[in-house]
Amino acid sequence: MAIICGVLPLASEDDSQEKTEEPTQRRIEKAREDGQVLNSKEMFVFATTFAGTIIILALAVVVTQWIGHWGGFFRFDAGDGLSDLLPARLSVAYWDFLILSLIVAVPILVIVLATQALVGQGLNFAASAMAFKGNRINPLNGLKRMFSLHSLVELAKSILKVGFIGAAAYFVILAYLPAMLGLASMSLDRGMETAFFALMVLMGISVAILGVIGAIDYAWSSFEHLKKLRMSRQDLKEESKQTDGSPEVKARIRRLQYEASRRAAQQGRALDDVPNATAIITNPTHFAVALRYVPGEQGAPTIVAMGRGRIAEEIIKRGTDAQITVFQSPLLARALFFTGEIGQEISDLLFTPVAAVLAYIYRVDRGEIPDFPDVEVPQELQFDQFGRPINDEVS
Repeated sequence: MAIICGVLPLASEDDSQEKTEEPTQRRIEKAREDGQVLNSKEMFVFATTFAGTIIILALAVVVTQWIGHWGGFFRFDAGDGLSDLLPARLSVAYWDFLILSLIVAVPILVIVLATQALVGQGLNFAASAMAFKGNRINPLNGLKRMFSLHSLVELAKSILKVGFIGAAAYFVILAYLPAMLGLASMSLDRGMETAFFALMVLMGISVAILGVIGAIDYAWSSFEHLKKLRMSRQDLKEESKQTDGSPEVKARIRRLQYEASRRAAQQGRALDDVPNATAIITNPTHFAVALRYVPGEQGAPTIVAMGRGRIAEEIIKRGTDAQITVFQSPLLARALFFTGEIGQEISDLLFTPVAAVLAYIYRVDRGEIPDFPDVEVPQELQFDQFGRPINDEVS
């Protein structure tokens, strides 16, 4: 029993690391940056063969004229100077060959790029794919690739191509063998037409065979590509942490958002209690704290409303409308805001400065003209507008 209990957790851990989950979009994009894109060799073979067949059909229209033109390179008159004529004809032949090469190469290049765009879902250039990787020249890795399932699939595809195209060539030649045997007795035009038609039939059949093999290879390559990009559940968790943050951080952010929302709602509801306040302490407009204190009652002054920004402006407006005295003290207003709660008594460390302010307001409300009070906020309760402690800063 002890052995079984020791093995089971390891098996469970291994199972959790199996690549069973479909790749995310971020995983696919990262693979594209590393040069890992969907690729199908057989689709390229099909596309280039198809393009070559179309080009041959198109060139067949002008091939007769070109043959006559090229035949002129080998005709010489008795009066021609060979020393001058030969370089000139070589130059013309060179440019003819270059133009013919471009006529063939450019369409094939376009077809190859278009095939890659369709197969790989767009063209992709990854500089990292050209970097040196030592595992590519590792003999052991080479042996693994030689005897892998991928190599067996490639071998099967090669056998299919050779077998089907060879069979197609055999039956085409067998069908046109009587005509081929009579080429010697035909005119040049008739012989070329017969050979060209047999060639087009063979290439057409080959294109059809390569198209079927290409479709099968594309489906298999797509399966293999997605299989390589599959992720384990741990990979999904790590990616989620990288993109969205860890669950602990997200939970803390949600708590802070909930707390901020709750406090904002509480501050909004408390606005109706502003007319019951005894005084309003401001900063002068960024923060506002409405305090209520009735002389003779037990307990410290209570915060009936507080806020910052628009809520502070609304507190001051409602307090002014209710003829409540507004006292400006930036440090005291911020200390009350960051240490107090609506409906709760103020911090005992603020009793002295608040008492000085309330005494001053009481005398002002009685029509007296007292000296402005000296409001001393304890150093540990001095904050800036963001709630961070400050050192002997008065603003």
